[in-house]
Amino acid sequence: MASRLNPYIGFKDSARAAMEFYQSVFGGELTVSTFGEFGQPGPGADNVMHAQLETPSGYTIMASDTPEGMPYEDGSRITVSLSGDDGDELRRFWDGLAEGGTVTMPLEKQMWGDEFGMVNDKFGVGWLVNISGQQSGDAPAG
Repeated sequence: MASRLNPYIGFKDSARAAMEFYQSVFGGELTVSTFGEFGQPGPGADNVMHAQLETPSGYTIMASDTPEGMPYEDGSRITVSLSGDDGDELRRFWDGLAEGGTVTMPLEKQMWGDEFGMVNDKFGVGWLVNISGQQSGDAPAG
């Protein structure tokens, strides 16, 4: 397998709900392992030790809950960028991520020719969506 880069998002007690939400937006196969499944009983045993979503578009999103006793700093997450030229797919993802979230920049044509927008989903994770300027059906430049 070639090297790949994918987001790993940290949550405090909401990783399962967030990953199920991302699965509803992107589709794909979600695997979830809890701390309890790996021998950590007590408070937090049902929290997510590792979750991985493999999507039909080739995206991989990973996440976990912060273990009991470890500090969690809200806002220390990452921003995830989605880009490409499949406008229909990316707009569908945008709509799903925006549901229950906060659009910080509407998805619209920008001065560089692409459609671009920013949204914080309902779990507080920031997403950037960029749809390449030349959409299918556009006449080629030249």
